[in-house]
Amino acid sequence: MLATPPSPSSRATGLRSTHPQKVVAIGDSCVYGFGDPEGGGWVERLRRLSLAPGRTGAVFYNLGVRGDRVPQVRARLDHEFRYRGEIRNRLPDLIMLSVGMNDSARVGRPLGRNYTDFDDFEQSLGRLLQDARQLCPVLFVGMTPVNEAAMPFSEVLYYSHQEQWRYKEATRLACHSANIPYLDVLDLWLRRDQGWWRDRLCSDGLHPNTLGYQALLADLLAWDAFQVAVDLPISPIS
Repeated sequence: MLATPPSPSSRATGLRSTHPQKVVAIGDSCVYGFGDPEGGGWVERLRRLSLAPGRTGAVFYNLGVRGDRVPQVRARLDHEFRYRGEIRNRLPDLIMLSVGMNDSARVGRPLGRNYTDFDDFEQSLGRLLQDARQLCPVLFVGMTPVNEAAMPFSEVLYYSHQEQWRYKEATRLACHSANIPYLDVLDLWLRRDQGWWRDRLCSDGLHPNTLGYQALLADLLAWDAFQVAVDLPISPIS
């Protein structure tokens, strides 16, 4: 059974308490941090920042699973959320979602079927956002662009900017309808120089590398919705 949704007034103020804020990050391999052997990805980098000497801030839980799509994240959301409170009878304060890239892939050939049918994706995503909002406040971190020249991934999955944009836009609009802040990383990175974002991807063309996760962290720290929602008393990284 899902928790009672927070009131609008508590969404901004209810994140601060006498206990450390608990933030659950749940999604796919980009949440997991695959491709960043140095820093462990953006969630781990946030965790390390919060633990730096002289700083006290949010506690971060990394619930990223490689290969997950929206249906898989929705299936494990409630159960994993309720086991990350640390303090008896106290649940986490914030969910950070990041999922959808794997759903957008085409299987077997560039014009094959989408890994998750687009109509099914929209329905599953809507249910995921609804479920998440009933648990606590939510932020959504969008997908990074892929290097199409490196496809197929794992010899079978074809990712493209065209399909990424289609699934990204569905996610952005769904978040807007659900009043969930959405960080449009795809648009943000593609507006930068092509050489810039390609240098921040692994050779597989799919996952950010160490530079990519550093850039993603900087984008997160500069995001006004993140600054309001997350108890992390540090300045954005240059």
